[in-house]
Amino acid sequence: MMRKNVRPFPAVSVFSCFMFLFLFFGTTESRAANPDGHITAWVFLTDKGALEGLRRSVPEDVVSDRSIRRRLKVRSADQVVDYSDLPVDETYVSRIRERVLRVRQRSKWFNAVSVVASRAQLAGLLELPFVRSIEPVARFRRNNPGFRAHQGEARRGHATVLTLDYGESYVQDSLINVPAVHATGNYGQGVIVGMFDNGVRLPEHEAFDSLNIIATHDFVDHKESVVPNNPVFSFGSYGVYTLSAIGGNKPGLLIGPAFGASYILARTENDSSETPIEEDNWVAAMEWADSIGVDVTSTSLGYFSYDPPYESWTWEDMNGNTTVITRAADMAVARGIVVVNSAGNAGGDPTHNTLVAPSDGDSVLAIGAVISTGERANFSSVGPTTSNPPRIKPDVMAQGVNVFVASGINPDGYGGVSGTSLSCPLAAGVAALIIHDRPTATPVEIADAMRNTSSNAGSPNNEYGWGILDALAAIQYLTPTGAGQGPSLPAEFRLDQNFPNPFNPSTQISFEVAGEGVVSLRVYDLLGREVATLANERLSSGAHVRTWDAAGQSGGVYFYRLRSGNSVETRKMILMK
Repeated sequence: MMRKNVRPFPAVSVFSCFMFLFLFFGTTESRAANPDGHITAWVFLTDKGALEGLRRSVPEDVVSDRSIRRRLKVRSADQVVDYSDLPVDETYVSRIRERVLRVRQRSKWFNAVSVVASRAQLAGLLELPFVRSIEPVARFRRNNPGFRAHQGEARRGHATVLTLDYGESYVQDSLINVPAVHATGNYGQGVIVGMFDNGVRLPEHEAFDSLNIIATHDFVDHKESVVPNNPVFSFGSYGVYTLSAIGGNKPGLLIGPAFGASYILARTENDSSETPIEEDNWVAAMEWADSIGVDVTSTSLGYFSYDPPYESWTWEDMNGNTTVITRAADMAVARGIVVVNSAGNAGGDPTHNTLVAPSDGDSVLAIGAVISTGERANFSSVGPTTSNPPRIKPDVMAQGVNVFVASGINPDGYGGVSGTSLSCPLAAGVAALIIHDRPTATPVEIADAMRNTSSNAGSPNNEYGWGILDALAAIQYLTPTGAGQGPSLPAEFRLDQNFPNPFNPSTQISFEVAGEGVVSLRVYDLLGREVATLANERLSSGAHVRTWDAAGQSGGVYFYRLRSGNSVETRKMILMK
């Protein structure tokens, strides 16, 4: 069979493939407001309003069944959901909206909303009895990533019998011993991975032909598709690179570590070089992904600095507790999610760390970059954190120089990209492989396994962390949960309770099927009349999610029915109007 040509990316500046955060609020006008005088801020609330009565008896259907099953790895059954899972009171949101320019996002975990407002409007919000405090929303910008045509390199890494044709991606995969895990039949099946980036410009790329994408949402433009509206090349291209690095599958060219996993895609970054975007998009995306039941998240974004006159975070703020995004990341881990983040591209400094939030989180796996021979890339950020006591960062390393990925503009093109932003999805892919074989392992156990089996585990340091990952060794480090432990694919057909429930006007329905086949998901009213068809198509085995927008329906009880082959299951939901 003839091999398809490898097309290069267009030429752009080298090694600038990271996104940075700047603080945009404070005591001086230059720090507080953007050029038009508007401020983006978090408004923290005192309570959950009408839902306050549920504080001690939070219903489990505020999240999906799959989310609950994942949380049970780290929580007892009577604490699997808590007060922070209750949504923000919409009456409070409405009263805030009347006093500001715009409400951006809601955060149930922080019981807060983010707003765009003038300084006078923010001062007025403090007069509301249910407003506890107001803090800045950290703001970010990503510099243009660097691309170059990929040059073939000698195959290095662990010796193994290859069962797949990795093409040019063999170097990056073999360096972290992924082919040895693939040889066991583990491709990450049954695991849900959340990718937070700047969207996916080219979802029709051939490397994604077999990718199972179960949910998408654009938190920048507030729509379902993660293809950016802006036609400029850079908008959404980086999401193609990171997604293909972890989940691409084009034999002979590119195979990602977790190409068999299911994916949730969130667009949290606006690529405009002048108009920054905020961490509230990321927090909202993490809460959304948690509710669906995500197992691993991969974020190739870093938050630290911005251009003058706006003030930045400093290296002293990288203590694991200062930035909202780091605190949110740690909250996600406490719910059973493995959170993987790029360490940063600021290089080394002998006097202090060069980390970016949320890689400073004590529960976050911060990923540094090496070249294909295993030496640390000179742009890879270093620790330690400024916590007491200091913690070693980065945690582990993967290839971050000339990583082979799919093109953002050519549907059959490929090329090389450099930065810790590429080592991150490779490491997240390893985490997905571990979860597939060790589905009951907690995020802390998985992180320990990844660190303690890496190449520098005997003498970890703040330049190299615990060293280069070894996917097979990390799996073997953890004790199997039972005889014949195998894939975590569902053993049988299952339909989850919708969430939220009750709802208005939309809700999400998660389900899993054991084998590939034609699947239907339909909604019926109390009289048995079909009111919506959410799925009637051939689906792959594993997890799937569908959204029902009931804006045109009357309030009341509805039923939804899942059918696959001879298996049928029906559940009830309530539309509140």
